[in-house]
Amino acid sequence: MNILLVHAQPESTSLTRHLVNIATEVLTAQGHTVVESDLYGMAWKAVFDGRDFPNRSNPERLSFIGESEHAFAHGCQTSDVEQEQRKVLAADAVIMLFPLWWFSMPAIMKGWIERVWAYGLAYGYQGKGNAHRYGEGGFMGKRALLAVSVGGPEQDYSPRGINGPLEQLLFPITHGALFYTGMEVLPTFAVYGSGRLDADALRRVEANWRNRLEGLFDDAPIPFRLQNEGSYPDHHALADHIAPGQTGLAAHIADT
Repeated sequence: MNILLVHAQPESTSLTRHLVNIATEVLTAQGHTVVESDLYGMAWKAVFDGRDFPNRSNPERLSFIGESEHAFAHGCQTSDVEQEQRKVLAADAVIMLFPLWWFSMPAIMKGWIERVWAYGLAYGYQGKGNAHRYGEGGFMGKRALLAVSVGGPEQDYSPRGINGPLEQLLFPITHGALFYTGMEVLPTFAVYGSGRLDADALRRVEANWRNRLEGLFDDAPIPFRLQNEGSYPDHHALADHIAPGQTGLAAHIADT
């Protein structure tokens, strides 16, 4: 299998980079091919702007969707975006590793998604607008996993924690950026108190991470509801009989 590790942490001695190194070791030992996108090491351009479209279809007004569709369809994307798209398309699984900064991923990684997830590839698949999303799309059949280093204690991110449940904070990534494109998204691997781990705690983290990597292609994904299997009859809102009386993010995850 081909596995893409996308990571965003400039400090080489950080826990995030340690998890990257373990992943490379474990997955290579399993016989997988591992490719990295070290976003800081690549000096990745994080800002999605007009420079991404050197051959504009409409020079008068910048429409990101329209220009993304044009550039992807006509082979006039920038070379760095094309290279990352080739990596994603070749991957059977994408693992994204990052520290939790201000309740989300670092801006450089958000910019990677914004620029690489082109119209016609990650959304607007096959030119059919929103017909193929949330469980379908250009990345269908691939697996995705987040490995997140969290500075705060686990109780701050518990169901009633002051920061909010981590799985809900990451919902725009797991459900929005990944499942939206067709990927099967595994439960997040999170390390809490990441800057204060003693030797024993670090060994436990390493063992747990190795165990999660062993199950990369076997563990059950988060049971997000599919757009096109009946839960959303108009492709917009849940049917009344699905999760009746329930609202919010959790309603879009099926009971297991």
